Amino acid sequence: MTSLRVRIGFLSMALLAGLSAPASAVSADGAPAPVPAPTVEEQRLDRAVPQEILRRSGFDAVAPEFARALDSADSFARARHIVVREGSALWRRAVDRAQRRGPAAGDLSPDDDRPLYWARLGMTRHVRTWEPGFGLSQSQRAALLDGLERASRGETDLRLPHGKGVRRILVTGFDPFTLDRDIRISNPSGATALALDGTVIETADGPARVETAVFPVRWQDFAEGTVERTLRPYLPKADLFATVSQGRVGRFDIERTNGAWRGGFPDNDSVGRTETIPVTEPAAQPQWTTTTLPYAAIVAAHTGRFPVYDHTEVTEIPAGGTEAVVRPDGPTPGSTARAGGGGNYLSNEIAYRATLLRDRLGLHDTLPGGHVHTPVLQFGTGNTDPSTGTVTDPEFVRNRLDIIAQVRSIVTAAADATFRK
Repeated sequence: MTSLRVRIGFLSMALLAGLSAPASAVSADGAPAPVPAPTVEEQRLDRAVPQEILRRSGFDAVAPEFARALDSADSFARARHIVVREGSALWRRAVDRAQRRGPAAGDLSPDDDRPLYWARLGMTRHVRTWEPGFGLSQSQRAALLDGLERASRGETDLRLPHGKGVRRILVTGFDPFTLDRDIRISNPSGATALALDGTVIETADGPARVETAVFPVRWQDFAEGTVERTLRPYLPKADLFATVSQGRVGRFDIERTNGAWRGGFPDNDSVGRTETIPVTEPAAQPQWTTTTLPYAAIVAAHTGRFPVYDHTEVTEIPAGGTEAVVRPDGPTPGSTARAGGGGNYLSNEIAYRATLLRDRLGLHDTLPGGHVHTPVLQFGTGNTDPSTGTVTDPEFVRNRLDIIAQVRSIVTAAADATFRK
């Protein structure tokens, strides 16, 4: 687990090899293709807080070193190799830091997910604005960005064991979000993914290997199928899965029902979407999907200091109605979704997409899976003002560590209830 898993680079290169494109950077009408500007998300990188997080974690050299490596590329093929290699190395470095393998530079707590997030943005910004001497088409640049994103998020690093004797569990997390409200924000689900990746937990039926990935907080990536592309090869091999995100203050929620609706809240690129969740085969798209996690057993287990709830509330437009109403006990027959138990943002959407994929693969009755909402990760008393507060404090670290430990216990409780049958 301490290796860089070089095989990942070759696999990802193979996946991208089919993306052919002209060698020169030209648009459809023959004019030179403009170099894209940094995204809204990438533009936040130069602010003081992200730079402090990178410096205090030792990740401040990641993007400059990556830029030097990429600038040496004399062909698209070489550039593709570099972005996949360096993206995978960033993911492994973040996982190793979170799991305290090797020396950890800086004084930022090793469990912090933010260095990975901000270092990745430094890398994507360079690829987005890069002007190599050999010319780069729009489709080639998109392929490089895609390869970098997937490799640096653990999506190409999933290693479920084969054969009998070890169970297989998938867990996903998210990037930090609502950064314009407080740019210091960390996401405990992303931190959990780093802490659990490649670890083995002991269950009632023996050991279980946990593999993880972290998803972006961007509507467009979800519309383009990043969840399905990542999970489809692995759900048939898994014994249990949990999508995890940050939810409500002071509590965990096992979300019972997921809705097919986007509520429009701005994502990390300040883009909102209000629409039915776009999926393939929309004619067969259900308004609701449900968890198959053993929620009763999870709620009954003692997993940590935060209370855990079986959350059943949804918002729907009843059959024949026109106004949205809140239903505390789940949707009524024929209703139209306006919010699942996890709301109508990307937490709900990853839960909806993952469970819909489970069902379309014919695994509803055999694969336990669903969504877990963690408590909001809060800073300590006296450190709540983003304009004057510090990027970390002892209570902040304690809260994150407790949430990570409790997610591990929740996953173990789910496995115990499932695997002992």
